[in-house]
Parts: sequence; C-alpha cells; structure tokens
Amino acid sequence: MTLSELAGKRAPRSLLTNIPRLVAHYYETRPLPSDPLQRVAFGTSGHRGNSLAGTFNEAHILAISQAVAEYRAQAGITGPLYMGLDTHALSEPAWMTALEVLIANGVRVRVQPGLFTPTPLVSHAILEHNRAGVDGVADGIVITPSHNPPQDGGFKYNPPSGGPADTDVTKVVQARANQIMEDELRDVRRVSLEDAMAALEEFDFITPYVTQLPEVIDLDVIRASGVRIGVDPLGGSSLPVWQAIQAAHDLNLTIVNDVIDPSFAFMSVDRDGKIRMDCSSPYAMAGLLALKGDFDVAIGNDPDADRHGIVTADGLMNPNHYLAVMIEYLFQNRPGWRADAAIGKTLVSSALIDRVGASIGRRVVEVPVGFKYFVAGLQSGSFGFGGEESAGASFLRRDGRAWSTDKDGLIPGLLAAEITARTGQTPSARFADLTARLGATAYDRQDAPATPDQKKILGSLSPEQVTATTLGGDPITAKLTRAPGNDEPIGGLKVTTDEAWFAARPSGTEDVYKIYAESFRGPEHLKQVMDEARDVVAAALGGQ
Repeated sequence: MTLSELAGKRAPRSLLTNIPRLVAHYYETRPLPSDPLQRVAFGTSGHRGNSLAGTFNEAHILAISQAVAEYRAQAGITGPLYMGLDTHALSEPAWMTALEVLIANGVRVRVQPGLFTPTPLVSHAILEHNRAGVDGVADGIVITPSHNPPQDGGFKYNPPSGGPADTDVTKVVQARANQIMEDELRDVRRVSLEDAMAALEEFDFITPYVTQLPEVIDLDVIRASGVRIGVDPLGGSSLPVWQAIQAAHDLNLTIVNDVIDPSFAFMSVDRDGKIRMDCSSPYAMAGLLALKGDFDVAIGNDPDADRHGIVTADGLMNPNHYLAVMIEYLFQNRPGWRADAAIGKTLVSSALIDRVGASIGRRVVEVPVGFKYFVAGLQSGSFGFGGEESAGASFLRRDGRAWSTDKDGLIPGLLAAEITARTGQTPSARFADLTARLGATAYDRQDAPATPDQKKILGSLSPEQVTATTLGGDPITAKLTRAPGNDEPIGGLKVTTDEAWFAARPSGTEDVYKIYAESFRGPEHLKQVMDEARDVVAAALGGQ
C-alpha cells in the first residue's frame, strides 16, 4: 500500500467529515434491500457501514433492534440489556433509534446517560449481572464501528456470555433484520424518544469496573513504583473511565488528550490518507508518540476501547510483540489461574506466541479470526488469555475468574505499567529479551487483488488444492483450511514451515485478499515468503 503524503500529519480540514450531512443521511437515506451492499450484514464485529453509502441508516438500526428484541424473547433472555456507545457521530442517533425499539418491545435497557460507554465495560456489566444469578439473564449491545473512520457506524450484539455473538446468533438476527427491511419495516415496534428515555434504567457502568480493577491488575505495585503513565483515549469513550481510574487509584497517570470531537479533527492521518483511530498504527498514534519521552509507558485506545496501543521510549509496540510479552508475564505472575489455563490466539497472530507457550509449558489454542472464539474459554477460566494480532485482548482476574469476554483495551494498558513497575523493564525491553531467547520475528500484512469469484474459491479451499511442497526454501509442515485449535473453518488458507508461515483470507468488503506472513529468518526471508505466498494462492485458485 502506498504511503500517503498526509500519513502521520494532523488531518487537514478538507479531510474532515461533514457531521450534519452524515447525520441527515442517517435519517433520510432509504437503503435498498435488493442491493446486497445495503443489506444488514454481520461480520466478526457486528454490522458496519456509513449513512452516506446507504449502509448504516435508521432503517438498518430499526430492523436490527427489532430482530434482537425478538431473538432475546425467543431465547428466554428476560433480564436487562446493557447498552453502550462510542463517540462516532452516528453512534448517538443509532443509540436513540435502538432505544425506541427495544423499549417498545418491553426490553429493560440499562444505560449510563450523558456518558459514552466502552465495549469492555458492557461485557463486564453483563458478566457481573449474570454471575449474581438474580433479576433474569442479561445481554448487551454496543453501538460502535471500533477504530474505523469518523463517517462509519456500527452495531454489535453481545449475548449473555458477555462477548461477541457467534454465528448461530448473528445469522438469525441478520436474516430477520433483512426480512423486516424487505417488508418495509412494518414489523418494527417503536415508541417516541421521550417515552423511551423515561423508561430506561440508569446504570453506573464505570464505578464497578474501576473499583474492581485491583482484581485484574496489581495497582499497588504500580502506585508504589511511581511509574509515569500517559493516556490518549483518541477522542473515544474510554476518557471518562480513565478519569475515574485517575481519581480512584492515585496513579501517576496523565491524560494527554481529553477532546471529544465526532470529526476527530485532532487526529493524525493514517498510512492510507484516512482518519482512523487505530491505536496500533504509528501514523494514527503520532500525537502520543511525540510525547513518548515524557512517560515510562503510554497507552492509546480506539473509540470503543476494545483495542490497545502501547508506547515506550522505544516507540509504538507492534501488537504481536506486546501480545507475546503479556502472555509470558501473565502466566508467570498469576498463581491464581488454573494450572491448565490455555493461551488463545488467532491464526494470523505471531508464531512467537507458540514459542512462548512452549517455553512456559502452556497449551496454545489457535482459532480463526474473531474474538468470539475466546469467549467460552475466558468465561470458564480454561483460557487465561485471548488475543488477536489487531491489538485486541482480554485476560482473567488474578483469582482466575472472568473479567471481560470481549476485547478490553484498558487492562492491557495498565498491565504495561504493572510489568514496568514489577520487573523494572518496559514491555519493549522485555520483548528484546524475549526475542534474544526465542528468536526475532519479522511480520507483515498486505493486500492483493481478487475478483469476487476468486474470493469465493479462496474462502472454501481444501488443503489438497495447495500443490507447493516448500515455502521460503523450507519444507511445508502444514496446509490448513481449518483452525488447529477448534477445527473451525478459517475462511482461507494457512501454510506453515518450522521458520515461517503465511495466511490468506478474502476481504469481506473489498475485491482483495489479505496476506499475513511471518518469518524467524529476518525481513529478506519474509519478503521471499510473501512473494511465494502469492504464487501459492494463485496456483490454488487455478487461474480463476
């Protein structure tokens, strides 16, 4: 991908989203159910789109909310629904729409009026409610498109497990929502916003989460050490949570940016010239990186706080690198976890994690892309940690109970401070030691063109269609189209050797496929692996 001349620079006014126009289109644009691109479509993180393209409009939210209300009634979910939202411009209109429908359907909705509510706090609230075992079984909704650009909107449903809904749920909700849209919304029940606001149940998401943080992070050692912590919420919903943490726990913590602006005008531009609140991108994180000398550890979050970015004096850590550091540290410093608690990783996360697991005697469970595959393990305590290469992770409380079963971008940030305080080394210094022992890794992800037919073939390959026997000069040890950890289809292909691997998956939104690759033999070998990966995929596609 070509690097934009704006990458890492503050967004010019010409790049800012026209918020009034965006919100007007949310209400006025009527999506066409006959257009596949304008139908409800749940991916790994719910339904996403933007109002200008007719892919995230009031009609979508009316239909999805009605479908969720019907689903939870059929599933016997009678407790409250905990609802959060982030700071994207479309989130509050969608939140209001959803509230009107849910209340009309007799759903008890718990919200924190006047404050945005991050994804991990919703997950935490669901688990806490259901652990108590009173007042029915609860579930939740978060209105967010995660780190996506300012013009985007998103809607995700979390069932009583507290984590992202699996396909057995999302397929039902998606099919029913599209049917409702095809029927011109006739089945939607709705009350006025005034009536909906009068019926909602106010709930404090922040205090229980902040009060219980010592159950998951050793805040005493952080406080005693005086570790200097910087935090940039990137204009997101984590701001009031960090403010509460700062007030409650007396940490040496400074919030460097307290601006909430739906145009995200304060952001620096990402690699491709778009505004994107991606805390794993050094271009989007340029503002915090400029302050790296002021702190021992600095933390960034995306707008719904389900992702983390860790900055030390050495710069922004690669998400894969920090996953490996977290895993090694946690499994050596959490004696309250089960002795057989496993490490969960997605199949495109670093193979360094496998080497860490072997070195500490813990089983690594490799699953397809999607945090939903970690939910049951985190809930039961059979997974101590679940993480994915896109800077998403969660882990157990210190006593081995579940903390959140969705991605939590705050606790990995605080863990970076705990690691620094307890060991006297920053996470980046510990990563250097880790690679000195287990091997240095080079990792990359690129896109390659693919027609819709090619994407379909790639998504349903069999290992026998891969005829190559070597990769990067080494014998191929596995050709995978199903994840080894749970035998679920990966929707693509992964090829491994003892020293490298690549994975190829079709994009759900563009005519490209994504190639992930890693080598323990350095950048030049990685390039060779990436080049050969394209040839392997082309051969498997049979010239389609």
